[in-house]
Amino acid sequence: MTTLAPPPAPTTQDGRHRAAPPAAGSRLRRLFTGAPEDPRWARPALWAILVLATALYAWNLSSITGNTFYDAAVYSGTKSWKAFFFGALDSGSFITVDKPPFALWVMGLSARALGYGTWQLMLPMVALGTGSVALLHRMVKRDFGAVAATIAALALTLTPITVAINRDTNPDPVLVFLMLLGAAALMKAVRTGRLLPLVWSGVAIGFAFNTKMMQAYVVLPVFFLVYLWAARAGLGRRIRNLAVGTVALVVSSAWWMVVVDLIPASSRPYIGGSTDNTVWDLVIGYNGFGRIFGASSSVGSQGNGASFGGEAGLYRLFNSIMGGQISWLIPFAIIALIGGLVLCGRAPRTDAKRAALLLWGGWFVLHYLTFALAEGTFHPYYVTAMAPGVAALAGIGAVMLYGAFRQGSAAKWGWVLPTAIAAGTVWAVVLLQRVSGSGTIYTVAEVVAGVAGAVAVIGLLLGLFTGRQRLTGIAALAAVVALLAGPAAYSASAVGSSTNGTNPTAGPSTGGMGGGGGMGGGQRPSGSGGPGGGTGTSKSGSAPSGSSSSSSRSTGQSASGRTAGGMGDTQVSSATITYLKQHQDGATWLVAVATDQTASSIILESGEPVISMGGWSGSDNAMTLAKLKSLVKSGKLHYIVVGDSGQGSSNSEISTWVKKNGTAVSTYSGLYRLG
Repeated sequence: MTTLAPPPAPTTQDGRHRAAPPAAGSRLRRLFTGAPEDPRWARPALWAILVLATALYAWNLSSITGNTFYDAAVYSGTKSWKAFFFGALDSGSFITVDKPPFALWVMGLSARALGYGTWQLMLPMVALGTGSVALLHRMVKRDFGAVAATIAALALTLTPITVAINRDTNPDPVLVFLMLLGAAALMKAVRTGRLLPLVWSGVAIGFAFNTKMMQAYVVLPVFFLVYLWAARAGLGRRIRNLAVGTVALVVSSAWWMVVVDLIPASSRPYIGGSTDNTVWDLVIGYNGFGRIFGASSSVGSQGNGASFGGEAGLYRLFNSIMGGQISWLIPFAIIALIGGLVLCGRAPRTDAKRAALLLWGGWFVLHYLTFALAEGTFHPYYVTAMAPGVAALAGIGAVMLYGAFRQGSAAKWGWVLPTAIAAGTVWAVVLLQRVSGSGTIYTVAEVVAGVAGAVAVIGLLLGLFTGRQRLTGIAALAAVVALLAGPAAYSASAVGSSTNGTNPTAGPSTGGMGGGGGMGGGQRPSGSGGPGGGTGTSKSGSAPSGSSSSSSRSTGQSASGRTAGGMGDTQVSSATITYLKQHQDGATWLVAVATDQTASSIILESGEPVISMGGWSGSDNAMTLAKLKSLVKSGKLHYIVVGDSGQGSSNSEISTWVKKNGTAVSTYSGLYRLG
C-alpha cells in the first residue's frame, strides 16, 4: 500500500517556512498579546508606549496653537475645492502656501468630514505621530527583536522636538510617517528581492515630496545604496528594479507639480515662494537649494538660518538652541552605529541586520549633515525627520552592544557599552545644566540622569568582573533611565504649554526665536465653530503665527525682517475687520494685505478670503499693478492696506497708485477703498 507524503510547507522567497495564517479570533488576541514567540511583556509594553505617545501629542488639544498660515489654508480648502487642490491660502485662490498641499489635504479632509476646529485639524497629526512610533517599532523588531524595538519606540516617543511638532499643524508629522512607510517598503524589497515593495517605497517618498518637497529626498541616497548592496537578487535584477522604482518615485513626486504648471497662470493661484509663478522654481529654489546654500533666485529662502537654529556648522545640533531638541541620544547613537557595523563583521551581502544598520545609520548621517550645514532658512522642528534614525540606532545599539558586552571578549567589548552610556549621560547632564534654574523638572531630570548613569556604568563594570548577570541587567535598565530622563522632562514641558505654530520647540526658552513654545503664535478656532464663530476664534489684535514681533509689523516688516515692499504688514484690528465685512459689497476678497501672516490671521477671524500680495516674506511678485486694476474694475476687491514706504518697483508702483486713486479710511492707518 502506497502512503502519500504530506505536501511541503509553504515557504517565503528567502527560504523560511511560512506560518499558516491564524484564525480571526487568534489574530485579534495577538493584536493585544503579540506573537507566540514574543516575550509576554513585549506587546503590553508597545501598547503602553503608544498610549504614552498619544497622550503626549493630544493632551489638552484646546490649548494648542497651530500654524495660522497652514490653518488658514486648510480652512480655505474647506470652502473651495479649487483652493483645496492648489493649497491656496485663501478660498478665492489668489496665492498658494509655499509648500505642496498633501499635508493640507490630510487635515482638510478631516475638517471637511468633522467640521473645522482645533481637534479636527490635530486629529490626523496625532494619529500619524503615534503611527510613526508603531511603524518604527515594527521595523526594528523585525530584525533586532522586541527589546531593541521597545527602546527605539520609547526614544522616538520622547524626542522633545517630535513631541512639539506632533502638537502642531506644520506638515512634518505627515512627512515623517511617509518616509517611514517608504523605509518599511524598502526593507521588505531588500529581504525578498521583489519589485513591488520597491515601487511602493518610491510612491511613499513621492507623496512625502508632495508634503515638503526636497526634504523628502534626503534619505534617497541611502535607500538606493541599501537596496543595491543588500537586496536578495542578482546585480542586473537589482539595477532593473531600482530603475522601475525610480520611475514610480518620479511619477508620484511630479504629478501635482506638472498638472499645476500646465494650467494657465490666469486660471490658478500664484505659486507662493516662487519667483516665476511655477512649482518647479519653488522646488529648486525656495524649498530646494535655497535651504541648503542660503541663496537662490527665491529671495524668501535667504539669510534666516541663524535666526532660528543657530549658525550653520557641524556643532549646530549641539548648540544651546538645538541641543535640547534632538541631540540627547546622538553620542550613544554614533557609538552604536560604529559598534554595530563592526559586530556585523563579514556577514553575507544580504545580511538583514547590516542592511538595517546601514539604513538607519545613513538616515541619521544624511539628515545630520543636511541640517547642520544648511545655510538657508532653518527651523528647529525640521530635525524631527532625523529622530527615527537616532531612535532606531539607540534601540539597535543597546541590544547589540549589550550582547557583545556579555558574550564578547572583555578586553575588546567590555568598555564599549559603558563608554556609550557614559558619553550619553554626560551630554544629558550638560544639556540640563544649560537650563538649570528654568524649573524643578529639569533639576530633577539632571539628578536622575546623573545618578542612573553612574549606577549603569558602575553596575556594568562590576557585573563584568564579578560575573553577576543580574547586576548587568539592572545596570542596563538604569542606562535607559539615564539616557531618557532629559528628553522626558523636555517632552513634559512641551505638553504643559501651547506651541508656536511657526517655530514649535520643547523645553525652556534658549533663544533663537524658539523654546517654551516659541514666540507669540496666533490663535485659531477651537471646537467646530470655524473662523468668526465666537469663542476660540483668532484675535487679530495678537501677533499672528510668525517669527517677528508685533513691533516689527508696525513698521511694515514681514516675519523674515524684510520691508514688505511698501505694502503694510501691520496687524488689522477686530474693529477694522468688522468694518471691512460690513462694507465688502459683494467683493470676492475682503482686503489685500502684504504678507501671508497678516492675511492668514484675518482669514481665520473673518472667515472671508484675503489676498496676500507678497507671500510669506512679502517679496513674492504675486500682485502687479495691472492685476490690481483688473480686480478693482471687476468689483472683486475694494480694500487694500499699504505702507508709507517700500522697496521694489512693482510694490512701490502699487503703493503710489493706491494713494493717488484710492480713498483713505480713517478708522485704520494704511487702509484704502478702491473703485
